[in-house]
Amino acid sequence: MAIVHKTRTQLVAEAIREKILSGEIKAGDPLRQAALAEELNVSRIPVREALLQLEAEGLVNFEAHKGATVTKLSAEQIDEIFDLRALLEAELLRHSIDKLSNRDLLEAEAVLADLEEAMAAGDTQLATGRLNAEFHSKLYSRAERPQTRELVDVYSKNSERYVRMHILLAGGITTAPEEHRNLLEFCRQKDADKACAYLKQHIIGAKNDIKALLIRLEEEQK
Repeated sequence: MAIVHKTRTQLVAEAIREKILSGEIKAGDPLRQAALAEELNVSRIPVREALLQLEAEGLVNFEAHKGATVTKLSAEQIDEIFDLRALLEAELLRHSIDKLSNRDLLEAEAVLADLEEAMAAGDTQLATGRLNAEFHSKLYSRAERPQTRELVDVYSKNSERYVRMHILLAGGITTAPEEHRNLLEFCRQKDADKACAYLKQHIIGAKNDIKALLIRLEEEQK
């Protein structure tokens, strides 16, 4: 495995992103650069750069006279993000599926086993983050569509808070394992039409679950 050297800004961005995704820093909370710099033992410069990176991912919002805050979860925003994910990820899968080797499929299954184990153990942070992304990534790995892949990575980061919410609060922990297994089986069969249709259904189904949950939460807060 290649060693990945990360810049200080990347490490700071990862630390702040994890605080947001885990709910340690909540929607609407201010992100004070001086306090974050002190906590993470860095200067303000990488903190500022990291916050700009997280703004591009949709996690942070800069407002005049207010500074950086964590973006609020929104039922409206979710439609566009998940609809784009469904289109783009199905496109990647369609270009990848015929070129997936037996080894690729075995590796995807191994990641899926780790994901199911983590979910069964209640390890939602790991289950909904790295392993979920790794499983999908393996299925798209032979697409040879770098521009599409870049967009998918952006929208995946934009939607990660919602995905974690789906697993934690909207029933995803019971439906995701079976859906992933079905998707993997369609990929084994090299059935592009069924695999892509099922992938879209998987993403849109998650979107509908999370929207219903967000609308309910918004009603409860009124």
